[in-house]
Amino acid sequence: MIGMILAAGAGRRLRPYTDTLPKALVPVDGETTIMDISLRNLAAVGLTDIVIVVGYCAGAVEERKAGFEEKYGVKITLVHNDKAEEWNNAYSMWLAREHFSKGILMVNGDTVHPVSVEKTLLANEGKADILLAVDDVKKLADEEMKVILDGTGHLSKITKLMDPADAAGEYIGATLLAPAAAEALADALKATFEADPDQYYEDGYQEFVNRGGKIAVAPIGEVSWVEVDNHDDLSKARDIACHY
Repeated sequence: MIGMILAAGAGRRLRPYTDTLPKALVPVDGETTIMDISLRNLAAVGLTDIVIVVGYCAGAVEERKAGFEEKYGVKITLVHNDKAEEWNNAYSMWLAREHFSKGILMVNGDTVHPVSVEKTLLANEGKADILLAVDDVKKLADEEMKVILDGTGHLSKITKLMDPADAAGEYIGATLLAPAAAEALADALKATFEADPDQYYEDGYQEFVNRGGKIAVAPIGEVSWVEVDNHDDLSKARDIACHY
């Protein structure tokens, strides 16, 4: 199994920080960036081969690659998204499809969370070929990527566009993918961005489910985490990251 980080996005709502940096390289604890936390977490659970999908300001990640490898004892492979500023992240994830067959633990490059999330996913390995980390404690609003489960506890719907009252929780941007689902997920992601390049990889998960695939969830419990989309999120990330 390998680690994977999706870090191709521009993060326009975080300007001026992201004028010259991808969102994943914005500092949240002194010089510690969001990517530092992602790499540290993956290494801490034994995943030392890591694929990072880069796009916007990819050169900034390339410049730090050797330093990251030395600091965290990892080997990093960069996958370049040439459409990062035009298309959404369903395409980003699909670009890394050749690595799916190794089994991956993937995290969003803009999510600040403790290593307990990775540990929870690995502890629940085998529940389904795709396993999503879900916060079922947080009070939900409109912006969150929400999930609905079927009668067997598997995913039936994942979207931001649902009544929060109907949701079983929020997907927090961390996924465990078994090799058995590699080809089917790659096909679902391809169909997703070909239908609409502006779709999320979570829409690819929905396509996977619509085709009969099984996705399970792993509740993360009472955890301090944040998806860093704007300056308010960044302030929250800086409040919590120093405690990890």
